[in-house]
Amino acid sequence: MSLPHAILTALLEKPSSGLELTRRFDRSIGYFWSATHQQIYRELGKLEAEGYIRTLPAEQPARGQKKRYEVLPAGRAELARWTAASQDPKPQRDVLLLRLRASAVVGTAGLGTDLRRHLDLHRRQLAEYEEIERRDFPPGRDTPQDRLRHLVLRAGIDLETFWTQWLTHALKEFDELSDAAGERPGDGVAE
Repeated sequence: MSLPHAILTALLEKPSSGLELTRRFDRSIGYFWSATHQQIYRELGKLEAEGYIRTLPAEQPARGQKKRYEVLPAGRAELARWTAASQDPKPQRDVLLLRLRASAVVGTAGLGTDLRRHLDLHRRQLAEYEEIERRDFPPGRDTPQDRLRHLVLRAGIDLETFWTQWLTHALKEFDELSDAAGERPGDGVAE
């Protein structure tokens, strides 16, 4: 039930149309909670039907004008209830880790190449997060809202740092195992 809460959060930050929400998800919330354009519009309809949001009156009547939404008191109360509720962490599920485990019984063909690809993807994501941090959280920007938003970004930075370090280690290990088994050298070379 987190997508409705992500939408309520975004609308409390700034009343928006569905298209504006989609763009904002692509630039911020989507880094840790993704949603398609269709999912967002479907949830907007549900939230409005539940009395959590409403369509803002149009500034001037116009055919085809985008609907803009704002959160009602019931929506704010629901979001406050949800943030205060206890939730257990979700178990880790990662296809790459499962594939690595499976390679122990079926062989490692092609896995080194994919490990390098994953390392490159995580390095790029880490660089993007660090650029966002430099741009959006300069020294002295320390309102409670900024500090909480920065904590979310720091989680992303720390997770990407973990993955780049782990993948670098995994590729080194992979190379050593390939060398010991006499397999094609370089399939797991860390850069």
